[in-house]
Amino acid sequence: MLFNSYEFIFIFLPITFFIYFFLINKRLIVGAKGFLIFASLFFYSWWNIIYLPLILSSMLFNYIIGNRLSNKVFNLKINKKSLLTFGIFSNLLFLGYFKYADFFIENINYFGKSNIPTLDLALPLAISFFTFQQIAYLVDSYRGETKEYNFLNYALFVTFFPQLIAGPIVHHKEMMPQFASRWNLIKNYKNIAMGLFIFTIGLFKKVVIADTFAKWANYGFDQTEVLNFIEAWITSLSYTFQLYFDFSGYTDMAIGAALLFNIKLPINFNSPYKAINIQDFWKRWHITLSRFLKDYIYIPLGGNRKGNIRTYNNLMATFILGGIWHGAGWTFIFWGFLHGFALVINRLWKQLGFKMHSILAWFITFNFVNIAWIFFRAKEWDDALKVLKGMVDIDITSFLLFIKEVIIKYLWDLNLSFLDSLIHSEAVTLLSIPFSNILMIILLFLTFLGILTMRNSNELLKNFKPTFSSWIFIILILFYNFLANVYWRYDIEFLYFNF
Repeated sequence: MLFNSYEFIFIFLPITFFIYFFLINKRLIVGAKGFLIFASLFFYSWWNIIYLPLILSSMLFNYIIGNRLSNKVFNLKINKKSLLTFGIFSNLLFLGYFKYADFFIENINYFGKSNIPTLDLALPLAISFFTFQQIAYLVDSYRGETKEYNFLNYALFVTFFPQLIAGPIVHHKEMMPQFASRWNLIKNYKNIAMGLFIFTIGLFKKVVIADTFAKWANYGFDQTEVLNFIEAWITSLSYTFQLYFDFSGYTDMAIGAALLFNIKLPINFNSPYKAINIQDFWKRWHITLSRFLKDYIYIPLGGNRKGNIRTYNNLMATFILGGIWHGAGWTFIFWGFLHGFALVINRLWKQLGFKMHSILAWFITFNFVNIAWIFFRAKEWDDALKVLKGMVDIDITSFLLFIKEVIIKYLWDLNLSFLDSLIHSEAVTLLSIPFSNILMIILLFLTFLGILTMRNSNELLKNFKPTFSSWIFIILILFYNFLANVYWRYDIEFLYFNF
């Protein structure tokens, strides 16, 4: 059940909301929480009910280990560090079996010239997210940072449907006080209005923006054998924007859905494409994943406490593991390597006292991120190399003529017939740019402009006031999404559901 599906928007979400608060109004608090867990598990099982026993067994296992680590429920003399190691290893083994078993078998077959049959396992939905979330719970329990040990509340912490499928990756200590607060057990109409508003913004990002760019990214990566200069840049930038608006849109929708139940999820995006260095990017992109990698991998490895060489190794290891977490493939590992290496260069640059103009720093950072995303998206090395080759394969003379005509002849004159003239210009003919690519170039430019100048979702939500125009906006986007699902049959899933 996708957040942008009419089943979710018009059936599941309103029914869950009304039954939950109906039970609370009847002072059936335990029943209301139980129902919300049931609804979340139903939401999770919508794709395939075979996934249900996996998340239930994972949840029960981690609850038992967490309680023993806390020494609050089970009064047993145990070696807590050994138990923590066992818990983490078991979770990683569970994740590795389903997500990486076939990858390892394929590589053994390739390098060892063997013929071991693959398992062909279906990847359980959201396994990476709920496994990481529960690993964090075990570590927090070991550190004595968890204070809630009721199984019903723990089940709600793990399964709460807005953040179950693709995050944000939340901490036990930031969620459980909210579920326990008596102020959150009554309908808050301000939260409802804010939730619907931010949900609708996320829906707009997904349906209108991300799915538009998805068509061009998929065409360039999957359906063409050779890309020229313009096509290659359209392909790479289309995926760069698709990924951002897809995942950012999902996060907005998760935050909005949670607000309906008076739960505030942590911010996960903060205009990452405005970052002026790679460290700044990771403070803005998928913030809860960055937090997890820092707190549970980078710092335990030693962080920056054991000298520069060790720090550089820790950065590389953390982001290579981050790449592996995203997917079982060498392209994901290389993507992680690129980001780890960039963070090492960034740290070394600062230590040497070098500085760079912020505009140039932004330009380099964005283009690095854009190029790295090519390996993140490519299914095979050849797909990535195809796009990269096209991005540097340029006819300089024709390109300069194109830029000259655009800037001097059309933009300078501000002629209302600009688009029609440009389509039939000599430069376009030389570069062999079809009409559809002209529109994509304009769309990419407008998207760039919007990302760099407009307020992000967090800022809009902070300053939100329910007005007539905001309600019109919500109604129009919901209506557009209804048409898209019923009549146009969009069939594009959220990208991070695959991780």
